Amino acid sequence: MSGSARLRRCPICGRPFDLDNSPAPPFCSARCKLIDLGRWLDEKYGLPYERKDPADRPAPPAEGDEPD
Repeated sequence: MSGSARLRRCPICGRPFDLDNSPAPPFCSARCKLIDLGRWLDEKYGLPYERKDPADRPAPPAEGDEPD
């Protein structure tokens, strides 16, 4: 892609930016990158998972047993 900008929209603020010249890809700025990190740390984002059936979980160790 010589001479052409790779324009993208920032996933945080929606502002268009040149991906090749961004200081914090895939975001338009370090500020948007930090906002995204904060959302992960505050658990506003998450990865989907299926809870296991409680019957499938191992029983807790009995009193006096040493953990492995």
